[in-house]
Amino acid sequence: MDFHLIERILFNGNIITLNNRQKRVEAIGITHGRVVVCGTDDEVLQYATSTTIKENLQGHTVIPGLTDAHLHWEWTARALKAVDVFEVPSKQVALDRVAERASQLKTDEWVTGQGWSQSYWEDSMFPTMHDLDAVAPNNPVCLVAKSGHAIWVNSIALRIAGVDDTTPDPDGGTIGRDAEAHINGILFETAMELVRQHIPNVSLEDIVDYMKSAQKLALASGLTGFHDFDGPNCMRALQVLRERNELNLRVVKNVNKEWIDHVHALGIRRGFGDDWIRIGGLKIFSDGALGPRTALMVDPYEGEPDNYGVRVTDKEAMYELVSKASAAGLASTIHAIGDLANREVLDVYEAVRQEEAMRGESHDSRRHRIEHVQILHPDDIDRLAQLGIIASMQPIHATSDYEMSNRHWGERSKWAYNPRIQIDRGVKVVFGSDSPVDPFEPLNNIYAAVTRRRPDGTPGENGWYPDARLTIDEALHGFTTGPAYAAGMEDRIGQIASGFLADLVVVDRDLYTVTPDELLDITVLGTMVEGRWRYGGV
Repeated sequence: MDFHLIERILFNGNIITLNNRQKRVEAIGITHGRVVVCGTDDEVLQYATSTTIKENLQGHTVIPGLTDAHLHWEWTARALKAVDVFEVPSKQVALDRVAERASQLKTDEWVTGQGWSQSYWEDSMFPTMHDLDAVAPNNPVCLVAKSGHAIWVNSIALRIAGVDDTTPDPDGGTIGRDAEAHINGILFETAMELVRQHIPNVSLEDIVDYMKSAQKLALASGLTGFHDFDGPNCMRALQVLRERNELNLRVVKNVNKEWIDHVHALGIRRGFGDDWIRIGGLKIFSDGALGPRTALMVDPYEGEPDNYGVRVTDKEAMYELVSKASAAGLASTIHAIGDLANREVLDVYEAVRQEEAMRGESHDSRRHRIEHVQILHPDDIDRLAQLGIIASMQPIHATSDYEMSNRHWGERSKWAYNPRIQIDRGVKVVFGSDSPVDPFEPLNNIYAAVTRRRPDGTPGENGWYPDARLTIDEALHGFTTGPAYAAGMEDRIGQIASGFLADLVVVDRDLYTVTPDELLDITVLGTMVEGRWRYGGV
């Protein structure tokens, strides 16, 4: 590299590189979107020419760009335009917001929203269609639960969908019913599609516009990339942004099982694409979620002796999908919340790892993941390490869900939401938000990982199951080097080092020296992707 062609120099900084050869430096030089030199101010500034842009960091801290390793980008973008019922403190607040939106719409126009959870309400009881009927008698309503694994709809929506008391439960789903076996307006897992398929689609241009708004917020939070788990419309809109040179975040696009045969037909293998949009792996749902109590469990839920959750995809079907994908050059990434779901996924991966070994393929060649790893049975805690499986987890879920976990899983909760167990066993752990299930706020997520507390301090000074707390370094790696490895991009993102893409974040204080509570007060000053300020600057 001719260092006299350096285009930009950032100097007078506290640059945390996550590169073990140079853990902290004062300055970096950037050319063609990549870091080419790191060192002291004197070592780097000597390469400045009359055309080099020199930017004084004024002592501020720089960290590698942050990647959210699990979110739903189209869903996130569209949620910004929907009725906001995210973690509302009561059913009445949700109903008031639905009523307000319905009053602004024409008769028969859909009211949609996202984020409610009965667990935040005083009685913890599921709402019903009759609640919505009272405030939106002329509009179909569909509100997605915070977990994304249940919807709350009104009578009009059910009538449009043709769902009544005689409608059978679909495979992998449940239609909620009252004590008299009448439908009640709550649909779980695959049953959600009975209604959602009737909601009019928004245009591709609308989705693109929604994504542009979401992208601004993501960059302002310090994100430089994400791993997505939405469907083809998301991929279409991302490609439009890329074509228009308006995509400012790096995307790993995973493919849900409904569309994986198209990927196989095209012969697409892992890593297909470029550094802006690339194919990740096959996505499968093995079970539901804790909120609607559909996560698949070895033992029943506390106080519900007959409820073991919902098996969304059986083990044999999972095995066939994962085996076929592996043979075709793709890793898999499987949603598993309950301890039985995680066990069945690990059984599938164990069988497929044996097939890969017979073909001479290493674990690195198929970077299989489990999404959430929310609760493991004690008998299974060593198996991710043994099989070389990536644990894709969301620290913010521990603080969001701890009351539900205590209520429904009881003492089993010590094995839940616990990346500490996997990190101690050498498992590659990657972090995300599952947005819009929780907001894509990486610094708040890091705070949750380090403290096991909510921003209001609950459940106490030491946090929930404090033995599961992480160090700042561990949490930061979960948003940087971890996702880089999962994406097969560890040679060019996740660190600030010579030859790596210039993806970085400037913050107003040092994450490693502030108190844990001060993490919530850190401000993102600038976010750079491929050598360009996409948000703020210095």
